[in-house]
Amino acid sequence: MKKLYLVIPCYNEEEVLLETKKRLKIKMTDLIKNKVVSPHSKIVFVNDGSLDNTWNLILDFHKKDRLFTGINLSRNRGHQNALLAGLMTVKDDADMVITLDCDLQDDIDVIDKFIEEYNNGNDIVYGVRKSRQKDTFFKRNSAIMLYKLMHILGIEVIYNHADYRLMSKRAILCLEKFKEVNLFLRGIVPLIGYKYSVVYYDRQERFAGKSKYSLKKMLSFALDGITSFTIKPIRLIVLLGFMIFLISIIMLVYTLIRHFSGQTIIGWLSVMTSVWAIGGLQLFSIGIIGEYIGKIYLETKARPRYIIDEYLEEKKKSK
Repeated sequence: MKKLYLVIPCYNEEEVLLETKKRLKIKMTDLIKNKVVSPHSKIVFVNDGSLDNTWNLILDFHKKDRLFTGINLSRNRGHQNALLAGLMTVKDDADMVITLDCDLQDDIDVIDKFIEEYNNGNDIVYGVRKSRQKDTFFKRNSAIMLYKLMHILGIEVIYNHADYRLMSKRAILCLEKFKEVNLFLRGIVPLIGYKYSVVYYDRQERFAGKSKYSLKKMLSFALDGITSFTIKPIRLIVLLGFMIFLISIIMLVYTLIRHFSGQTIIGWLSVMTSVWAIGGLQLFSIGIIGEYIGKIYLETKARPRYIIDEYLEEKKKSK
């Protein structure tokens, strides 16, 4: 039987952690009892520098039941880095790993289907939401727009997939070869290229607590996803610059015609509009280029993406 590890990143999740632990234990115990997975399977909570009682609860879970273990990061590194820390820490022990959020919105009942797809030869199984009807109007439509924009820009992502997925050991070992500091796992994992399948599920309401993804964080996450996987925005700037150059040639011809026809008075509005439009376009273009330069700056420093303060099984090195 294969060893399954569940990796769950946690940041200030004390309100929901007890219920999450209870439900996951029932699910894992059932899988072990039915001989679907090995009795040596584990549930791993990754504490992403929580400021509340999250880590103490994880310590208590581990002390009372060895089914649970925990990884404590030295400081808050963000959801994507916490996921990566969990994956890289357990990669040598697990045959397959399922990552999911701590808020119980991911339907754990489809874990059986994940494992079934894995046994059918799929190295990666994506959990995909059936719909977004439970989301707010803004969140639903902004997510749709983001996926469409990424598709237009040529970024390969699975529509309506977050980070609820199963990965085989060899898929995780391949993921380890991707060394970028600016992590966007939803875009990196499809680049591995191994056989995959999709499992659809209904996303649940959050059991307790509040979402840790503010509008600012979501926008930053989307920007990271775009700038980490395509240079098309820069190419669009080049195209836009060429189009403005052509327009300027047309305006030059138009101005010369008016000059020789004796109509040399140019309207104030058209001049001011041109100045503001071109000035704004230049600042916008510089901003996009600066975003890419900033990414290069962070990548060249090659700082560790996370540092593990404590792992309840054994000591692991920082990545």
